[in-house]
Amino acid sequence: SHSEVEQRYALPDALHQQGIRRYGFHGLSYQHIAAVLPQIDARAAAGKTVVLHLGNGASLCALDAGVSIASSMGFSALDGIPMATRCGQLDPGVLLHLMAAHGMDSAALEELLYRRSGLLGISGLSGDMRVLLASDAPGARIAIAHFVHRIVREVGALAATLGGLDALVFTGGIGEHAAPVRAAVVERLGWLGAILDPAANAANARRISADDSRIGAWVIATDEEQVIARQTRALL
Repeated sequence: SHSEVEQRYALPDALHQQGIRRYGFHGLSYQHIAAVLPQIDARAAAGKTVVLHLGNGASLCALDAGVSIASSMGFSALDGIPMATRCGQLDPGVLLHLMAAHGMDSAALEELLYRRSGLLGISGLSGDMRVLLASDAPGARIAIAHFVHRIVREVGALAATLGGLDALVFTGGIGEHAAPVRAAVVERLGWLGAILDPAANAANARRISADDSRIGAWVIATDEEQVIARQTRALL
């Protein structure tokens, strides 16, 4: 459902026709959230919502009346915000430099970008958010701060793409369980009208926004397996 403008990279058209484009990932998770949101927040379901799938892999998706119009991930699952061991958005010039100055080939780059970067790479400690939140190591603090910073930037970009924002939905292992990360994100989005309910957030309640928040903030467990099962049954 993404427009051609959203899918395009600024590369020669021949490469676009060969399939070099932005695809986006975590579609099963976002499909589940879009399906259950009407029963949880009818306004959000009918309006403009950014869903944050935060886990070992992490991405954001802009839903307009339940239809995906943009995603933080692109051609591969490396793009967008940093993840447990994946780098997230990266200037392609870095790759050219690593190839030219360090002699890295495609296998070495793949190992670096997929398995040695992200939260693990920044912290030098772990890609597990639970470990980082429990640590006082400077690297862990920087990794968490960078994760939140990139999320906030991406929410701002997706809100601009949507032309407004009615709700945020946190899902995935980090989104569902890491209250400090949710708090930091919502508080940084105060300029959009988001107001956190600290007690509800600490309790991992479903709604974590205050009553006077202009933007609803929700925690909804995703169920990708259910989506797979329903699609399989429909196909059979």
